[in-house]
Amino acid sequence: MDTDGLRFAASMSMLYGHLPMLDRPAAAAADGFTSVETWWPFTGPEPDATDVDAFTAALADAGVQLVAMNLVEGDMRAGDRGLLSSPARHSEFLTCLDVATRFADRVGCRILMALYGNREPGVDPHQQDLLAVENLATAAAAADTIGACVVLEAISLVEAPDYPINDADTAAATTAAVNDLTGLTNTGLLCDLYHHGRSGEDVPGLLRRHAQRLLHVQIADDPGRGRPGSGALDYPAYFAALRDIGYAGWVGLEYEPTRDPRVDFDWLPTLRPAN
Repeated sequence: MDTDGLRFAASMSMLYGHLPMLDRPAAAAADGFTSVETWWPFTGPEPDATDVDAFTAALADAGVQLVAMNLVEGDMRAGDRGLLSSPARHSEFLTCLDVATRFADRVGCRILMALYGNREPGVDPHQQDLLAVENLATAAAAADTIGACVVLEAISLVEAPDYPINDADTAAATTAAVNDLTGLTNTGLLCDLYHHGRSGEDVPGLLRRHAQRLLHVQIADDPGRGRPGSGALDYPAYFAALRDIGYAGWVGLEYEPTRDPRVDFDWLPTLRPAN
């Protein structure tokens, strides 16, 4: 599988989610990674300063760079998929955004990943959509102050039936609306190729179609959400498309591990374990 020219970052939330948060940066470094990404790394939208300091130190001590981070998204393992469109949790999102912007600036993270949120019973979907765009615009303005970007992800209906952003074109239209509203250009696409492939989309086609909006990529195979090559998705074609469009951003490894580095990372010929 030709990965030449692509840059990979380990998802600490998936690959090392079995470990305490403060142990994850060192575990990624031990497997040979110098760049990492994470879901929201704290237990709530407004963590204690000591928790922020401890995670900052863990990244520095491990010698890894945090390149992308979720804004607060709720309990992902329990089915939550973000707070952008949730009226009841609007204050949580705003509180998180302030914390996230200051933390990202401190550690040099320049990609803030925003999940749209599920449809909620009894809430007007149109009102949810208006709120999501408003919150994305607020996030984009905050990110712009530190030279960062905000990315929006489509998720497969199979994975999240209540999540309304299900394909690349819908996600791209939403990011375009945000950029028009803010007058900025720092809101773009997070293309998780696992979700697009699982939805039956033409992944090389959507990558080429949205090349100018593509700011971050994540990967896993289907079925099983394992490493590329463990399922049926055509990752040689996906990686070729990324190279063809000159994609220079990060590719986040957001897959379920076997916890055997010889299995999980042997498809990455450039990765050499540190020990």
